[in-house]
Amino acid sequence: MKNNTLATRAARLGCATLVDAMGRVYGHRAHIPAMSSPDPLRPLFGRAATISFLPYREDLTETGRDFKHYFYGALGEGLPAEHVLVLSSGGYSDVSHGGGTKLARADSAGLAGVLADGRLRDFTQLRAYGFATWCTGEAVRWGGDTVMPHAFGVAVEVSGVCVNPGDYVYMDSSGGVVIPPASLHQVFAIAEDISADEAAAARDIRAESTQRDS
Repeated sequence: MKNNTLATRAARLGCATLVDAMGRVYGHRAHIPAMSSPDPLRPLFGRAATISFLPYREDLTETGRDFKHYFYGALGEGLPAEHVLVLSSGGYSDVSHGGGTKLARADSAGLAGVLADGRLRDFTQLRAYGFATWCTGEAVRWGGDTVMPHAFGVAVEVSGVCVNPGDYVYMDSSGGVVIPPASLHQVFAIAEDISADEAAAARDIRAESTQRDS
């Protein structure tokens, strides 16, 4: 099934229902609290391509490896349109991990989204890009002297949730959820059952109110 079809299903179900469905399959934490976005009405969905950030160390920046190196390393040979670039905080979720200029590369590559467990700069510029963006908030100051990319294609932590490369990530204005790829269709099927049950319960409640008023 094409990724855009999966994205449509995920958006129709919404984050809370998907989180409930994950809870019926797994016992581990899978939900990400609500974040900020340049365009809060644009949900994010795709497979995680990860970059791990660490606190800045001057002696470890002499390799000459910049964000470009980690960006293309994270994407590997996969289809960019299916990827969500996931950036860990490096312990500093309150500083900038990138901005409109650096993430222009993500727009050119056709990524589905960017999820940063840190702040991002240039919300106006990011809003105009073709991918969904979610982060801890907008920054005005460069953060390269506080955090630095350190590794790509590794498991990272986002708001207390483990995100493994290839996991499916969904994010909307209510929060996010991380779904292992092997369980995606099972989680979606359970979520659709939950949604149907809740709709039926809502109809019953409305019917009760109507009967009491008549």
